[in-house]
Amino acid sequence: MENSADSNGSDDAFPPEKRLEAPNYRLIKAGIATISDMETLRECVAYENAHQNRTQILRRLQWKAEELRESEG
Repeated sequence: MENSADSNGSDDAFPPEKRLEAPNYRLIKAGIATISDMETLRECVAYENAHQNRTQILRRLQWKAEELRESEG
């Protein structure tokens, strides 16, 4: 087994549908803010594109991607 329990554990407990289908926008923002890796972010973008395709949420996800890229290098 790989040593990626942190990433896998958070993904299983908080999948894209829970992050992006919260009852209000503030909770969605909080769900996006807790994304800590590009794989989870990509899953959220794919989920949003397939289900709601909300411009405002996709923009927040784009900002989060930029933030993650900056922190990587």
